[in-house]
Amino acid sequence: MSEVPAPVAPGALYGIGVGPGDPELMTLKAHRLLRSSDVVAHFAARGRPGNAWGVVAPHLRPGQREVRLEYPVTTEALPVGTSYEDLLVAFYDESADRVAALLDAGSDVALVCEGDPFFYGSYMYMHNRLAPKYTTEVVPAVPAMAAGAAVLGAPLVCRDEVLCVLSGVLPEDELVARLEAAGAAVVMKLGRNLAKVRSAVERAGLLEYAHYVERATMDRQRVLPLAEVDPATAPYFSMVLIPSRTASQR
Repeated sequence: MSEVPAPVAPGALYGIGVGPGDPELMTLKAHRLLRSSDVVAHFAARGRPGNAWGVVAPHLRPGQREVRLEYPVTTEALPVGTSYEDLLVAFYDESADRVAALLDAGSDVALVCEGDPFFYGSYMYMHNRLAPKYTTEVVPAVPAMAAGAAVLGAPLVCRDEVLCVLSGVLPEDELVARLEAAGAAVVMKLGRNLAKVRSAVERAGLLEYAHYVERATMDRQRVLPLAEVDPATAPYFSMVLIPSRTASQR
């Protein structure tokens, strides 16, 4: 009788945060697991290399397999009747199936994510689908807002101040209300939302304290007062910071 091959043990999934863009801000643990994994998967917009891939590519060893997970949509306008949420749910379902097939074949997969995986990171949607079935480990990283404060050179909060982290996709009135109640604030996900965010900041009486940070720690980094920014020029990877107004007084 021929021997029946032993079943292959599933591989492990590593959700690796690679930091805000500067390759030197990737942690030692992220670097170790990245290089030890059989497969490196990453998200990317259509026709673009992907920011996380740009960070990790120089650190890979020969023979590692790349799996590109390409978004069907990003920030472009969609035809009438097309649901952005439905498209993304289907994309994450399909992407999770692709990664699951690799894990079932015994490959360890490093799924890299710009910034921190659980702070507005795309990895979280894969984690929700795969963690119940596979061994997973999440490697935290320097989040974009921490990098933004560092390049701005201003403390975000001190002592008993409250930091409010907001998404730029929120309605303007809600942004105003939350900004008025915060001791300091960070608004993420700008892009086409910048004009609305600026209006909300101005209505909250905070424009003179607000700063715009674009591509923090990357080669094309920009830092300037929010009042001086052309709202039409903001990419998705930009943020508004309204740092502590009391830290310098203590």
